[in-house]
Amino acid sequence: MSNERPFKELSENLEGSLCRPQRTKWKRRPSCSGGLDTENTPNELIQQWSPPHKKFLTSAKGKENEENVFVLARPPRKRRESSAGLCWDSLPDELLLGILSRLSLQDLLRTSRVCKRWNRLAFDESLWHSVDLVGKAQLDAELGQVLSAGALRLRCPHTCIAQPSFKSAQKLRVQHLDLSSCTVETSVLEDILSRCKHLQNLSLEGLVLSESIIHSLAQNTEIVRLNLCGCSGFSPDSLAEMLKSCTRIEEMNVSWCDFNNLHVQAIANNVPSSITQLNISGYRQNLTMEDVKAILNRCPNLTNLDLSDSVLVTTDSFPVLQQLSSLRHLALSRCYQIHPASLIDFEKFLNLQTLGVFGLIQDSYLPILCKGLPHIQINTQPFSTVARPTLATRKDRTLWGMHKNQRLKLLQSV
Repeated sequence: MSNERPFKELSENLEGSLCRPQRTKWKRRPSCSGGLDTENTPNELIQQWSPPHKKFLTSAKGKENEENVFVLARPPRKRRESSAGLCWDSLPDELLLGILSRLSLQDLLRTSRVCKRWNRLAFDESLWHSVDLVGKAQLDAELGQVLSAGALRLRCPHTCIAQPSFKSAQKLRVQHLDLSSCTVETSVLEDILSRCKHLQNLSLEGLVLSESIIHSLAQNTEIVRLNLCGCSGFSPDSLAEMLKSCTRIEEMNVSWCDFNNLHVQAIANNVPSSITQLNISGYRQNLTMEDVKAILNRCPNLTNLDLSDSVLVTTDSFPVLQQLSSLRHLALSRCYQIHPASLIDFEKFLNLQTLGVFGLIQDSYLPILCKGLPHIQINTQPFSTVARPTLATRKDRTLWGMHKNQRLKLLQSV
């Protein structure tokens, strides 16, 4: 019954307050010494239903603590965050880099716009080993961002390249670069290549070069594969200096360049002995038999040689070619000084695997020649593969035989 009394008093007080006239003016009661007036306040009910107050332990034992009483209290526990409420900022860089490595190049560039930290992580060198920009018609600032991010492999052939706008004068880490048939100003190309010091594979097929560019290439002494097919704009002297500096070249394609006989002589007299694959086709009357003999004497380890479209090459070169014990692939297409009947002499080349003689024999005579040279495949490779980054017969996007990895993605418009 003791619990019913406070509810009854509270109900009566509420009813009484609701039944009073609205115009009645209430007089302010004087405050009691004990605080608020207890007439309309259910103190007993509040005390009964209120949670118990925390009792702090006090300690005043000992004479030294008679005047200074201290309180023992436990600090509040930190509220544990649920797994669903974890903040991205709390993740370490290593974990975020692992997540970003799973993204495509397009999504990676988008995440770089989220915040400063994500921008720094998105352009971490570990995420930019290999980049494929095939299909990107126009490259402006993107090229500078990709190269500055530390890309080791970059492939962007047949692309219109504007000013890449590098933010600093830092050297680039790129080692494998394919700029074949790009539309680019010579000054832009000079700026890019002047920052490269560690190139190993380079393709500038079909581009207009300069003396400065050839000088920059001479600084890359680790070049292994060099494709200058169809290039122009530099002198024989600069070409000779580059060949003297780059002594590790194994594959070189200098076919169909805007060369005269002095350029050809510069190659013949300075080509590194490390060369194993050489394409020096397309020089008509500028490549003489003396040049051919000089090249073969300097490069005894040749396995692939293309002398096509050189009308001054004759059968006198056969004995010198036969001395190349490592020769596997030979192209003499449209060397019109070589008589078709003399091709049967290649039966002496026991290690030769392929022979290109397009334009020298008629199609009706080809089966007869194939029968006389059963160990050689004749006219099976219409295109040269020397130093080219991607084989014309392959549909995958390999880069000088290196398969694409997780970061080798196609960049679409962002």
